[in-house]
Amino acid sequence: MRKFLISLITVALLSGCQTTEDGLSTSSTPIAVTGPAASAIAGDMASRLAEQIGSAGTTTIKMKKESSDFAAALKAALKGWGYTVITDGKGGKDVKPVELTYSIDGVDGQLLARLSTPTIALGRAYAVTAAGAVPASPLSIMQRN
Repeated sequence: MRKFLISLITVALLSGCQTTEDGLSTSSTPIAVTGPAASAIAGDMASRLAEQIGSAGTTTIKMKKESSDFAAALKAALKGWGYTVITDGKGGKDVKPVELTYSIDGVDGQLLARLSTPTIALGRAYAVTAAGAVPASPLSIMQRN
């Protein structure tokens, strides 16, 4: 009887730990980032990319032509770091541009920014504020062979 009573109390206590919410979601939703938030995220991510890919004077970056605020802010931030940025696919004859892809997704009330080249991928979560956006996580760096 005593074992049964202890088991019953344990089950009752553990059942109180369960939640009916979905918890952490694994899906993300592409989101339009505008104004100060787009500039803040693009500036931070461009500086982190510059730390990883090296010299701006010898590196040309190729981006997909897009009219979003984030794309424009990222292009301006990269140019601010001294990189040549092409969006039309036309570089010089001897220029082999580094192809850059990017995305901004909404995940659990924050924005997840990702930049990716053939050799490196960067990711960071941001919290949107009235003044723009602030990093909400450490920078994630993945190097590819």
